[in-house]
Amino acid sequence: MQTLVTPQWLFDHLEDPNILIVDCRFALNNPTLGEEQYRENHIPGALYFSLNRDLSGPKSEHGGRHPIPDSAELTALFSRAGIDQDVTVIAYDDQEMSYAGRLWWLLRYAGHDKAAVLDGGFSAWQRAGYAVSADIPVPSPRTFIPRIQENMLVDQQAVANREVSTALLDSRAGERYRGEVEPLDPKAGHIPGARHFFYKDNLSEEGQMLPLDQLKKRFETLEGNEIIVYCGSGVTACTNLLALHAAGRADAKLYAGSWSDWVSYEENPVATGEE
Repeated sequence: MQTLVTPQWLFDHLEDPNILIVDCRFALNNPTLGEEQYRENHIPGALYFSLNRDLSGPKSEHGGRHPIPDSAELTALFSRAGIDQDVTVIAYDDQEMSYAGRLWWLLRYAGHDKAAVLDGGFSAWQRAGYAVSADIPVPSPRTFIPRIQENMLVDQQAVANREVSTALLDSRAGERYRGEVEPLDPKAGHIPGARHFFYKDNLSEEGQMLPLDQLKKRFETLEGNEIIVYCGSGVTACTNLLALHAAGRADAKLYAGSWSDWVSYEENPVATGEE
């Protein structure tokens, strides 16, 4: 399954009973906005998954602001939505493919490779002139059988003890990476040794993924290295993971707790400035 699909591809497959579309629009500063937008209009047939309610587990002292749901929660969510081994899931959002990327990553983590993201999101669908709908479908449940891929995920201990050759990529904006501002977490800066790879730099001005040759050039210095990607809470890192996957690096791993987990351990060191 390709990592990204075009609006044309999705339009051509709208009537396929084994295609499930999921709207993942969300706003961190207004957690109900995405679902309100979905209820107003969405791609026909799409279900809605919320980052907080569906794509994250319960928060605790450690694990970050958006912990990965446990396997039982994911299994129940995907089964209710009607996902089984025959169903291909197409996720979309309007936030640089980060929330849709989170669902794409979770599906792959749960062992379901039939997943892709709509390139350019809901805006690209609308620019293409395709119809939208306010009708909310009722899913037909199926049995999702998880095959958890633990190798796709790392925790803070693994990050702290990583090999010197491992490429650790910070996906946040430059001012957060450098420690000049921190709007969400108690400490500013980055994990020592992390390289800055802003997730939006994978995208064109229209919010679509850069052409393959440009993506490969962006990541060419990482060839031969293990790759771990993080951001603030394991969400926007998924746009980098999408881009890496498209560029041929399907082995890149997610530090799901990300910066918000790292700084929850008082003893963990913090770096500022450029590296």
